[in-house]
Amino acid sequence: MRVLVVEDDARISGDVAKALTAAGYLVETSSDGEDAWFRGDTEDYDAVVLDLGLPHMDGLAVLKKWREAKRAMPVIALTARGSWMERVEGIDAGADDYLPKPFRMEELISRVRALVRRSGGHSSALLEAGDLMLDERQMRVSVSGVPVDLAPLEYRAVAYLMHNQGRIVSQGELSEHIHGTADAYDSNVVEALIARVRRKIGGDRIKTRRGFGYIVDAGPT
Repeated sequence: MRVLVVEDDARISGDVAKALTAAGYLVETSSDGEDAWFRGDTEDYDAVVLDLGLPHMDGLAVLKKWREAKRAMPVIALTARGSWMERVEGIDAGADDYLPKPFRMEELISRVRALVRRSGGHSSALLEAGDLMLDERQMRVSVSGVPVDLAPLEYRAVAYLMHNQGRIVSQGELSEHIHGTADAYDSNVVEALIARVRRKIGGDRIKTRRGFGYIVDAGPT
């Protein structure tokens, strides 16, 4: 799952990126509004953590331009504590949630997870597809209740497919959300990754649609 962190304070940005990476996300960072706007307008992210006080273009302007361009990725706005007007403006501009500074990293991660779940139509941190289960809180995948030992890249692949279960995900899209780019993806690398995952969770749980991509069925496997 791919997350953009937009924060001009290098310490906060680094701490947030480190925490989200440890939580299983693929994290990219930006420190100014113009760069953030361009990235969000041209790349696909599963969520954005957006500070509203940014150089070159403030966060509210960035958010408004994204929403005017029909960019619908979920956004959590970071606001100054006590600035209720800033929070109201952020929600009105299209923010899905807000978090006042200073904040606990555990709460930020929990809110990002909730936003990603809701954007995919899920209400629980436990995602199920037949006997395949993803527990986001523990970053654990299990089959019939038995935990499966996955490498970080394998976990991200399963998590993205589970969040998009019932929908075909192309190799390029999958590569973009687990590697950070789809432009130069290698189909052999993606196929090898899926092959490793299938050996661990069972070959019938991730299905191939030849010429289209991969799918985890929403119903029983």
